Amino acid sequence: MATKTKTKIKILQNFCYSVIVFFLCSHAAAQSLAQNEEEEVQRSEFPRDFFFGTSTSSYQIEGAFLEDGKGISNWDVFTHIPGKIKNNDTGDVADDHYHRFLEDIELMHSMGMNAYRFSISWTRILPSMESFVTIHHHDLPIELEKRYGGWMSRQMQ
Repeated sequence: MATKTKTKIKILQNFCYSVIVFFLCSHAAAQSLAQNEEEEVQRSEFPRDFFFGTSTSSYQIEGAFLEDGKGISNWDVFTHIPGKIKNNDTGDVADDHYHRFLEDIELMHSMGMNAYRFSISWTRILPSMESFVTIHHHDLPIELEKRYGGWMSRQMQ
């Protein structure tokens, strides 16, 4: 079997394993709560290195359209075409995470989160917790879409 195929199979196996572990932990927590509604799930019930986290998509939460040198993405262009998005909404402001990130991180900490998975549209990495990076979350720089036709082009793969 080719090395590339073996690598893809290993990645798929790891992904499936992660989904199963997540499901089992979620199911165990739900069963525990169902047995006694007043009983809280305790962190100590999980392995020490278990990640409790949250996730976001940069375009959907950051806002700050064109601030601090931000480039244009394909979603910026698409959402600014009248009638393409319900109510002509855009990500220009979104949840304003770009300006409120300290508040948002404090909220995550107050909920006991120790991990934050986020996508990166441009370099706005917050070094305050362990990060899980999504390489692509459907907001491609428009220049790459125009030049190569997006991810369907072999030049992008």
